[in-house]
Amino acid sequence: MSLLKDNVNEGPGSLRKQLSSGFVECAGVFNGISALQAQEAGFKTLYLSGSSIAACMGLPDLSFTTLSEVAAETRKITAIARPPLIVDADTGFGETGNVTRTVIELEHAGASAIHIEDQVLPKKCGHLPGKEVVTQDDMVRKVRAAVAARKNPDFMIIARTDSYAIEGFDGAVARAKAYLDAGADMIFPEALDSADVFRDFAKAVDGKLMANMTEFGKSPLMSARELEAIGYSLVIFPLTAFRSSLLNVKNVYHRLKKYGTQRDFVDSLMTRDEFYGLIDYHGYEKDDQDIFRGKEK
Repeated sequence: MSLLKDNVNEGPGSLRKQLSSGFVECAGVFNGISALQAQEAGFKTLYLSGSSIAACMGLPDLSFTTLSEVAAETRKITAIARPPLIVDADTGFGETGNVTRTVIELEHAGASAIHIEDQVLPKKCGHLPGKEVVTQDDMVRKVRAAVAARKNPDFMIIARTDSYAIEGFDGAVARAKAYLDAGADMIFPEALDSADVFRDFAKAVDGKLMANMTEFGKSPLMSARELEAIGYSLVIFPLTAFRSSLLNVKNVYHRLKKYGTQRDFVDSLMTRDEFYGLIDYHGYEKDDQDIFRGKEK
């Protein structure tokens, strides 16, 4: 790969093309190297969760992160990984005017799509109790502002609704239809609580739908094949790799502290050669020798 080869992000057009060709599976990533690992595993689209950004800072997902911080993380990933990136933009970081700036900043940072939600600030994880939602009209204004702000028409605006837990199925469907009418490219119904509700929602809403398969929440863990069969267009696995890494890091630290050595579990670690291959260490080294230092061929 290296800095000079093959690391141009494919961008919004690629995501649109994937959606036109079939169902899209998005791996949740949380930094540049996890994006490279997802890319190596064969994922064609990536997803950056607001919860993972906050958690990497040691913070809960309660609107503590800023637009600038999310844009910075977006740039780190799109600068190094090829697959298009969908970014969690929370509520758009404020009111309608803030949504405009959010779209401008995240599109400039290399995102291919964002989703904004209809929660009241401070927002919280969609699978926790105590959520509140703004009025449907307020969210419609945000969707219209987001659509108007994008420069690339392929950049996707995904409207998330958290209203199912508050207004019920009919309320969530009504909001989804209003958001599509306002120009949203896709609807993200959060925290649907059964396979039947997922299916019924797809029957009731005529538009592209995104499913969130996060662990330990209200939604059943359905496979990509199952979701495609009932009418969804895209699935995210937002925190699966992140949660796995947290547990493994925890275990490593405890074992190091207990035994004072890694000798007994070194075979469970990524080797230096594997790590260097992942980040293309030798490709960068060759660039340094052949180009940056002016080596004659």
